[in-house]
Amino acid sequence: MRVDKSKLRLCKTEEADLNYILAAETDDENRQYVIPWSREKHFQAMVNPDIAHLIVKNETRIGYVILAGLLNPNHTIEFRRIVITEKAKGYGKAIVEIVKQLAFETYNAHRLWLDVKVQNKLAQAVYKKAGFVEEGTLRECLKVEGRYDSLIIMSMLQQEYEKNCLN
Repeated sequence: MRVDKSKLRLCKTEEADLNYILAAETDDENRQYVIPWSREKHFQAMVNPDIAHLIVKNETRIGYVILAGLLNPNHTIEFRRIVITEKAKGYGKAIVEIVKQLAFETYNAHRLWLDVKVQNKLAQAVYKKAGFVEEGTLRECLKVEGRYDSLIIMSMLQQEYEKNCLN
């Protein structure tokens, strides 16, 4: 399914959005891939000038995104989190493209990076198709429910983004 990106908006998260965010994180389909934050941690991120905490909307909320490192002197931005509540509709792919544009064209990033759990094959495929390059694996770095999960680090450089835009 192809999503019309022009109908999607990233809006600054407001306190009234926190119940939605907390529910999205703890939903069965999402909690295996994200580490849920407390209401307080989300609120702190919302007011931190180094972090963009954004709600994804079309007519209604369909997810949220967190970018960190907006003030990083090395122009390296972390694509810290994406949670989409409307599954299998192409929103994730579309939002990744919007986030890339935001990072490189608005925040003037040199590098946009993320980590993704090894078992999250769908997300890895979305990121690879979007032009992210796998840099390596942080082996068994997260303890989750009595087991250890590994993370794959992926990134995109500004020149790679610009080359993708020309193609």
